[in-house]
Amino acid sequence: MQTIVQTLAAELGQREDYVQNVITLLDEGNTVPFIARYRKEMHGTMDDQTIRTLADRLSYLRNLEARKNEVIGAVEGQGKLTEELKQAFLAAATLAEVEDLYRPYKQKRRTRATVAKEKGLEPLAAVLYAQAPDCPVPAEAALAYLDPEKGVERVEDALAGASDIIAEWISDDAAIRKHLKALFVQCADIVTSALKKDQGDTVYRNYYNFTSPVGKVQGHQVLAFNRGEREEVLKVNIEMNRDAAMNVVCRYAVKKPRCNSTAFMEAAAGDAYDRLIFPSVEREIRALLTDAASEGAIGQFALNLKPLLMQPPVKGFVTMGLDPGYRMGCKVAVVDGTGKVLDTAVVYPTYGERQKQECIAKLSALIKKHKVRHIAIGNGTASRETEQMTVELIASLGKESGVSYMIVNEAGASVYSASPLAAKEFPDYDVNLRSAVSIARRLQDPLAELVKIDPKSIGVGQYQHDMPEKRLSSALDGVVEDCVNAVGVDVNTASAPLLARVAGLNAGVANNIVKYREENGSFTSRRQIMKVPKLGEKAFEQCAGFLRVPESKNVLDNTAVHPESYGAAEKLLSILGYTEQDVREGKLTRLRERIKAYGEKKLAEACGVGVPTLNDVASELMKPGRDPRDELPAPVLRTDVLAMKDLKPGMELKGTVRNVIDFGAFVDIGVHQDGLVHVSQIADRYIRHPSEVLSVGDVVTVWVLDVDEKKSRISLTMCKDKLKK
Repeated sequence: MQTIVQTLAAELGQREDYVQNVITLLDEGNTVPFIARYRKEMHGTMDDQTIRTLADRLSYLRNLEARKNEVIGAVEGQGKLTEELKQAFLAAATLAEVEDLYRPYKQKRRTRATVAKEKGLEPLAAVLYAQAPDCPVPAEAALAYLDPEKGVERVEDALAGASDIIAEWISDDAAIRKHLKALFVQCADIVTSALKKDQGDTVYRNYYNFTSPVGKVQGHQVLAFNRGEREEVLKVNIEMNRDAAMNVVCRYAVKKPRCNSTAFMEAAAGDAYDRLIFPSVEREIRALLTDAASEGAIGQFALNLKPLLMQPPVKGFVTMGLDPGYRMGCKVAVVDGTGKVLDTAVVYPTYGERQKQECIAKLSALIKKHKVRHIAIGNGTASRETEQMTVELIASLGKESGVSYMIVNEAGASVYSASPLAAKEFPDYDVNLRSAVSIARRLQDPLAELVKIDPKSIGVGQYQHDMPEKRLSSALDGVVEDCVNAVGVDVNTASAPLLARVAGLNAGVANNIVKYREENGSFTSRRQIMKVPKLGEKAFEQCAGFLRVPESKNVLDNTAVHPESYGAAEKLLSILGYTEQDVREGKLTRLRERIKAYGEKKLAEACGVGVPTLNDVASELMKPGRDPRDELPAPVLRTDVLAMKDLKPGMELKGTVRNVIDFGAFVDIGVHQDGLVHVSQIADRYIRHPSEVLSVGDVVTVWVLDVDEKKSRISLTMCKDKLKK
């Protein structure tokens, strides 16, 4: 049997020594970002996602091993552990297999079989279950077990009790269950229907008469009809050919050649399947489908979240945030290039033409007063009207103003604005005005602002509220942590929530960092961070490489070079004839050529590091203080707007991918309603999932397929040759 290390190495396609090294590093308390970035020589440059997958599977396999030992001990305590059973437990690959093997030995609630055993009918059941060649006729065998005092007055009573016992034995057979589950996945159908005949038109109408093979049902379908069932709109069943299932049951339960108890056993097997096995396996299959669908949805959510967080920032410009609304008006906040609030207002662009013109005049004055360059508009209620007003506003300012706007996903903004964190950050502002500030900052630096919000509230997934909360939070928190550490954090400007996402830090230490700089001024070196209360050596080791100190005299303090590699960086510069001033002035354009000429391996040995670390150090020296997000396509900023009525089939447009889901992607094309590109319209080849081609934030070219104004639906294609002829 494989060890945990061997299993993980096989699953991940990694060397066993690398896997063992990662396990050791994790057990020593090292964080995933630290391991991925600064211990590459120990794991063959696995990325952070691979290491997180390894950590998740390691936890599962360790729990599996612990459960195996637990049940082996329990069965041994009953005096029923055989070597064969022990080996079966040890060979089980999943917790479900372990539980199936343990089922016969579990303490059960009172069942029909329990009652029959109390009546002394277990020996009769054993005789009939054995199906020996000389097995007596069941009715004759039952005569010896009649006992009116125990409620066994007739032969039929004795045989019914024996049948109940045998049915439970058959139901508890791990081999039968294992093969039946495989058969269900291969041959069963999942069928959904409307719970009531006059259900009416609901979002679940596609599932009023729906059938799919269990093995082919899509994750988003499973999550949809599960929710429909919970809301008492749908009825969901699994249908399986009974004869095919009974063939499996009887293959194990009914022996050949036939004997006097064969017919009795076949009847007991049928009762076991109908009453015990089928309902149980149906529940398990439903649970397996739900678990797989949830994992898929969580994975897709994480996949969507990363590019959303890593959207290129629009830094250094004064930005106006507009939080649209009807009754309460449109909340306005103007922030400077660092996100500091300069001004706020409330306007009412949806109250009529006069109020809209007043709104344009007021915003125009704010734009001129603060030299606003960009406008961020939340995509919630009244967003369409606010966008149209903004286009008129920009037109009134003239092209020379250079003002542009962008629709910003405001999901979670209201959650943040009402949070204690927002109250602490903006104690003098109304809840609604805080939302406008958040929207403006989301354009300036999406990552820095979105880390303040629970990832589940960001709204780039599907059915996130139906997911196992702990698993979803763990996955999304991992994505946030990876993004924050990939970008790096300016220790002198970062908020406490952003600092808390840095490897090795927590909320308490993050608050201490903010408090320290408020009391002592800006940090002037990385080493100074060690003076922060409760930030010890281990925490410093984990976080140092991800914290930037632009004010430091040492240029390396503003790079991702870890302090432990400063000596290597200095040696590299010295050997190749560069100075620290060359790094500051960006004069290392030929660094790669010189490394190649000297020899990577030879140079790495001379610097006392491995080749992966040498290359990372060289990259940082070439671009000190760089932001990896700047290398991504810039967000689309607009100056005009389209309406749905302007869209015509065949029209070519540029758009930004807002969400990627199982059946396609939603694209913002400058109309209030995002358009859907179905998975079949994403590429001119077959793809299993939209994420193979698209990510949130991608700027794409699309063509309009169809527009349904009544239902506010826009169908798009990314394949021009698929336009209707």
